[in-house]
Amino acid sequence: MFSADDHRYMARALELAERGLYTTTPNPRVGCVVVREGIVAGEGWHERAGAPHAEVNALSAAGGRARGATAYVSLEPCAHQGRTAPCVRALLEAGVARVVAAMQDPNPLVSGKGLDELKRAGVAVAVGVMEEAARELNIGFVSRMTRGRPWVRMKVAASLDGRTALSSGASRWITGEAARRDGHHWRARACAVLTGGGTVREDDPQLTVRDVPTSRQPLRVVVDSKLETPPGAKILAGGGTLVAAAQKDAAKIAALEAQGAEVVVIPNRAGKVELPDLFRELARREVNEVHVEAGFRLNGSLVREGQVDEALVYLAPAFIGDNALGMVDLPELRELSGRRELAIRDLRMVGPDIRVIARFK
Repeated sequence: MFSADDHRYMARALELAERGLYTTTPNPRVGCVVVREGIVAGEGWHERAGAPHAEVNALSAAGGRARGATAYVSLEPCAHQGRTAPCVRALLEAGVARVVAAMQDPNPLVSGKGLDELKRAGVAVAVGVMEEAARELNIGFVSRMTRGRPWVRMKVAASLDGRTALSSGASRWITGEAARRDGHHWRARACAVLTGGGTVREDDPQLTVRDVPTSRQPLRVVVDSKLETPPGAKILAGGGTLVAAAQKDAAKIAALEAQGAEVVVIPNRAGKVELPDLFRELARREVNEVHVEAGFRLNGSLVREGQVDEALVYLAPAFIGDNALGMVDLPELRELSGRRELAIRDLRMVGPDIRVIARFK
């Protein structure tokens, strides 16, 4: 169905799409290549919400050479009026003869409609080339559109024996500089960075992106059931931090709001934050990917409640010992059949440390 050229040009469209890795949220990352008679006439990618879409940028670069050409797009062209005009209209006005999309848009406002409109106008349409790669690039957007919740990635830095901090809570630094820098890349691509109130009180982290050039900082989210985040905490600096609580305490809420934070109260029956509801709330705020950097207790709660999709684990070549804190606080198993299994997606060295990316089955 698809030729070698189709794969080659779509690979280029995906490469272009990845240039928006840190900037397009809440929109998907999309690239487009316009090809006429075996020659690339124009290229483009979506840079940020409100800016022209990939197709418009590629068509603008192609000019009159787009007539009769093939447009390779990493995601189905939109057919609805959003922050910008529909891309289908731009493709039709440019006279494109064929459109190849890597995947159908999971957005219900778009899904299938863009492709159908192109077909009705006589444009040849094909979809599915390099679909898995396209889906991976926008895994958070797909999750939000199809599941009503973001893609949740839990980052852990640990010793080779799985320890994340001393019993005193000291954890700086278990892994090396290269691993910490790599972690900032994952922060930068996320829409939100989430941690727990205990981590805020013990480590006072900023949780900003610093080691990667970026024009956008992710939303910072603190899960703090009892509203114990100090008003002077670094994570509140600059305002805009979201604090998720399980109780309404007017004085504590006012103190946090005075620092520019927003407080949402989402309790469960146990007096803790209802985590599934929190992630639904983040999806409502158009958060695609959540990057978790928390302590082993919140990590455990997230895993127990089935809220973690992917683990990003950095392992340092060192042993710390059994008295130190682990990665995830989980109840003791009586049988190995009760273990939570993961599938390893990537394994590589980052400086002297090992980086493992694994997904829960």
